[in-house]
Amino acid sequence: MRSLLNFIEINLLFLAIAIAALGLIWPVAGIFLEQYIGVLLATLMFVISLTFDAKAVKLVLKRPNRQLWALFLVYGPMSLAGWLTGRLFFGSGHLATGQTLLGTLPTDVSAPLLVLLARGNVALAAVLNAVNTLLAPFIVPFLFLLLTGVELAVPVTLIIVELIFIVVVPTIAGVYLRTRFPKQIMRYDHSYAALGSVVYLCLLLSVVGPNAETIINYGWYAVIIALAALSLNLIGYALAYTTKLFITDKEELIAYFFIVSKKEFSIAAAFVVASDLPREIAIPAAFFAVIQMITSPLAAKLLSKHR
Repeated sequence: MRSLLNFIEINLLFLAIAIAALGLIWPVAGIFLEQYIGVLLATLMFVISLTFDAKAVKLVLKRPNRQLWALFLVYGPMSLAGWLTGRLFFGSGHLATGQTLLGTLPTDVSAPLLVLLARGNVALAAVLNAVNTLLAPFIVPFLFLLLTGVELAVPVTLIIVELIFIVVVPTIAGVYLRTRFPKQIMRYDHSYAALGSVVYLCLLLSVVGPNAETIINYGWYAVIIALAALSLNLIGYALAYTTKLFITDKEELIAYFFIVSKKEFSIAAAFVVASDLPREIAIPAAFFAVIQMITSPLAAKLLSKHR
């Protein structure tokens, strides 16, 4: 069992590519998993939170400037990058609007897993992720209106409650267990990254499967949408690199790479549906989800080699 988990962790990049292909060829499995996305995300947060204790969280909370910088990068330059790449690749229309919405989104919930795989500061990533995600229902509609003139009807209470159960509760539970029973939890430290990777692959399948028909129907134009997603993803890594100007700790820097470059795709669909907007506006987020879930393992592998 341990060798299997090690294999999954080491080969996550190739497995992600294989799962993405499987989702396109056989979407049934992904369609089935789609209904459990919330459970999968909560499970992922719980597993990752077992890797750090309350002391690590307190150290992060003592540095509010770290959080402010993350909020600025995630909602400032990345929002503008979404607007610019939308105009560059699509000109105008629903896809351009969707690319703008994508840029305004908070960090993807899976970011702390990639930070763990890259041997970065997981506690920092988890806290930064939780805060900017919980603020999303208030910040995203404002930014989207500012950049597009389109108003989002956001079910704030519903989304916040959902995020609490997906992000906050699992994180607190994992940190509590790590703090309360350190010896017992640390005994399985070798397994958490691999277990998280399994959940990560299930999430990837749950994204590709339901969107397989849409992706295929776009034909060659799907390449343009994918390139737009990749461009925004790479801009996120470049923006995160600016953190090196005032943060020298490599583990903290790694946390920013994934906090800034990854976007929580599921919120886009929720906003579009709640606002009764054309479904095509959510397409860039779906493409970005697939792109980031393939590029992130590669980035994690490269970063871990330079530790």
